[in-house]
Amino acid sequence: MLDEIRLQVARDGFARVRGSQMRRLLGEAPLADWAGYAASWNDLAVDEYMADGGRYRRRRYATLEARPGRIERLAHQPHFQSLDYNRLNGGVERWFEPITPQVCDLPLTRAILDASLDVFGAVAGPEAGFPWRTEMHQFRIEARAGEAGRPTPEGAHRDGVDWVLVMLAARENVAAGVTDIFDPSGGALGSFTLLEPLDAVFIDDHRVFHGVTAIEPVDPTRPAYRDVLVVTFRRSDR
Repeated sequence: MLDEIRLQVARDGFARVRGSQMRRLLGEAPLADWAGYAASWNDLAVDEYMADGGRYRRRRYATLEARPGRIERLAHQPHFQSLDYNRLNGGVERWFEPITPQVCDLPLTRAILDASLDVFGAVAGPEAGFPWRTEMHQFRIEARAGEAGRPTPEGAHRDGVDWVLVMLAARENVAAGVTDIFDPSGGALGSFTLLEPLDAVFIDDHRVFHGVTAIEPVDPTRPAYRDVLVVTFRRSDR
């Protein structure tokens, strides 16, 4: 299974991985406290940097230095993207609340990072250049009656890194939220919806663009949200 994921990323620039496959990849032991891990998305702060004025995004953030077998958390720092990669919210330092130590130090978090390094490191080959600068984001996108939630308000984009993992933690009372993958010319390469916990996509950020359609509540009287973990990796020698 791991070899197939690597092959798809190398061949297509991305690999969609279903939750059942991710469960086998991560192992049962790290997933023992999945309920507690998923519940940590209930404690995210509102993103105050939305240039569209939206109040539909909550998040926490951490930076790390990662190499196979060793993950080191760095001092808390701002998230920055140039306007070349984020036309909506780029160009400014954005200070988000940190991911809690309890989440960052979980065996499951380490298993997710190790699996990502296994996939992307193999595709990168012997010139991988570890350690990699790693940025980890917990996102909750909320939808309300009359206000859709936009997982990627900047539209189809690259993140300005080398590799990206997007993994679903929860999806509650929402419709849409379709992930679309494009080549640099705008040609469609894939379209799918992350529906079940642990559904994921591994992305080569140099080769493809990605975006997610807005979500809307199925029942407008109930809370509606989409929780994802996004982890980006950038070679330290770039």
